[in-house]
Amino acid sequence: MKLTLCAVGRLGNTTENAMTRDYLLRATQTGRPLGVGPADLVEVEAKKAKSLTSEQLKAAEAEAIRASLDGGILIACDERGEQLASRAIARRLETYKDRGERRVTFLIGGADGLDPSLREQATFALAFGPQTWPHALVRVMLAEQMYRAVTILAGLPYHRD
Repeated sequence: MKLTLCAVGRLGNTTENAMTRDYLLRATQTGRPLGVGPADLVEVEAKKAKSLTSEQLKAAEAEAIRASLDGGILIACDERGEQLASRAIARRLETYKDRGERRVTFLIGGADGLDPSLREQATFALAFGPQTWPHALVRVMLAEQMYRAVTILAGLPYHRD
């Protein structure tokens, strides 16, 4: 089962981008024997115009995200979503894998969040708490949780045990 982190915007040559890609590489390497992975990053950009409202921009971003999707389970990162422990994320991924899902894609919207249509299309929404986080850090945190979930599924030591 492939794992994808799909995010609006490009981080370029930044520390956060390097960290995100490192965690996704670790998830790929750890998950390979389990049939999980590769874990990859897809960055999308919407065609922007200065005259777009926030809602129009979110709709354009949703269109760019949908163009990059290749089926499977969608998990929307959204402040109104469920706050799950690492083991709960791992259990959900295990359930999807056991069901034969071929891809799980985690979605991170732009500065104004995800278009409501994408949240509705998603299997569920995941929140990192009530705080506001910079998008670059959310990518790192999400990639780390993807890696952590794979290590839990692999039976590697988990510091909470």
